[in-house]
Amino acid sequence: MKQIETVVHEMCRYIEEHASTPLTLHAIAKKSGYSASHLQRRFTMIIGSSPKTYQSAIRNQRLKQSLKHQESLGSAIYGAGFGSSSRVYEKLSTTLGMTPKQYRNGGSGLTIYYAMSRTRLGWMLLAAAERGICFLQFAEDKDALAKELRAEFPNAELSGMPRTQNKLFSAWMRQLNDYLDGKLKTLDLPLDIRGTAFQKLVWDYLQTIPAGETRSYTDVAVAIGKPAAVRAVASACASNTIAIAIPCHRVIRGNGDLAN
Repeated sequence: MKQIETVVHEMCRYIEEHASTPLTLHAIAKKSGYSASHLQRRFTMIIGSSPKTYQSAIRNQRLKQSLKHQESLGSAIYGAGFGSSSRVYEKLSTTLGMTPKQYRNGGSGLTIYYAMSRTRLGWMLLAAAERGICFLQFAEDKDALAKELRAEFPNAELSGMPRTQNKLFSAWMRQLNDYLDGKLKTLDLPLDIRGTAFQKLVWDYLQTIPAGETRSYTDVAVAIGKPAAVRAVASACASNTIAIAIPCHRVIRGNGDLAN
């Protein structure tokens, strides 16, 4: 029998090829030659998500690509393998941080609140939509941070932190500052993560790297079941807009140098 790591990677390809088809864990396990419980456990350990979550991520990625090409909502939804538009609006408003229509329109109609604070790393800009933090970056120039936020969400309505959210934002800011000062070892923040299926695989894995440890781009690529995608891993790290909470700083080049 093949090694389980090889089988898991083969099942990733199988899920990708049949992403629009309803797949049960039992059917995938039968294809793999392993029991459902064993496959589920090892798949999650190696890839960082269950087979069901992996398939959902692939569908989400295809839907995003279709929406970016301005396909009709109906065609994009059914073409990605979703059974009904209502299920998409229920689930994707969470994974996209907005409805499919808002995503296709570049965030139009979405309100994002933001605030800035001085930290040991310079100015920090923290922005959040209704489901959590969607942008967290550092710079010495406040204006540069504001421009970066606008570039990331060109069609959203950006607004300064409202008084009603002052306590919540202050708590997030305080937790981040305590983390940067070494008073906290982990962060517990609600994140509103947007990205392709591949980017989310990378970012989810990064959040499992223990504080004080590092991984190379190659290590990450192997861990998520994409050993040939080293450059794509580097690109995903560079595309991360939620610094610290998604710890791209724990990924280094193969020669030991820090990544940009």
